[in-house]
Amino acid sequence: MAPTLDLEASYGLIREAACALETFRDAVIVRGPDARSWLQGQVSQDLAPLGVGDSAETLVLSPQGKLEAYCRVSFLDDDVVVLDTETDYGEALLQRLKRFRLRVKAELDTGTLGCLSVRGPASAAVLESSGLALGLSGGGKSFSDEWKVAVPVDWPGYAGFDVLFSGALEVRLAGVSFGDPAAFEVARIEAGLPAMGRELTAKTIPQEAGSLSEHAVSFTKGCYTGQELVARLDARGGNVAWRLRGVVLEPSAKTEIGATLLSVGREVGRITSVAWSPGFRSQVALAYVRRDVTPPAQVTVAPEQLRAEIREIPLDFR
Repeated sequence: MAPTLDLEASYGLIREAACALETFRDAVIVRGPDARSWLQGQVSQDLAPLGVGDSAETLVLSPQGKLEAYCRVSFLDDDVVVLDTETDYGEALLQRLKRFRLRVKAELDTGTLGCLSVRGPASAAVLESSGLALGLSGGGKSFSDEWKVAVPVDWPGYAGFDVLFSGALEVRLAGVSFGDPAAFEVARIEAGLPAMGRELTAKTIPQEAGSLSEHAVSFTKGCYTGQELVARLDARGGNVAWRLRGVVLEPSAKTEIGATLLSVGREVGRITSVAWSPGFRSQVALAYVRRDVTPPAQVTVAPEQLRAEIREIPLDFR
């Protein structure tokens, strides 16, 4: 649905009330008697406590512990699981799972789901007034069926819910406007929520990516592919070479993804996402920064030679 509000109005609702956005998500559906037990050995999240309609954030890692996919897992049935991820990454997720499907009674299918996102402190009230409830509705088990699953989102400053749906979605969001996608991107950056292809690549170690491991990794479950590196780093206090940080640029400054952060002439980081924030009245960014740089820290953004400050995430302009 087309946005009805501009960037500033949309951002204000995300911060003070609620705002909606309709997008798409790539997904893989795993179906079969071994679906749960097999995925338990493939993903970083503990699936044992999840029942039908439950969801959780998770990671799919390489055997070396590097990130291959950041996704969400939802149970449509005891033996039907959907993993949704950002658009353009569903096929890679499918191929990664296929590589480790040996003598497993489970079928894999990939497709696209609609995603209705609502963010803001009034999201819970919107959920209730819209007649929705967290969990599964419709009982579908494939992309051709009509079903929806409402799942919570709980990142700092970016809380709310998503409704993933296959087929048509008949939901009336009373009193909620559809906002500018750019406002959702700003809020994502300020929350420190990493994105595939930006902050998350095949070189990423989960503990580098802010609080990602707190959201998507269980440190008490049994073995899974890639666990060794993640568990070893956790035992050592998460001591990694690079850490995801927030960056606030000086007013009127403008930079781009890939810009370098310099301190006393030394490169200390690189910007991975950037957007103009109505809250800060300046550009804000995410960047991977050397671990020996302790926020807040003043830096120069090259090649533009701009001034900026490295800060902890989530970013808060208040």
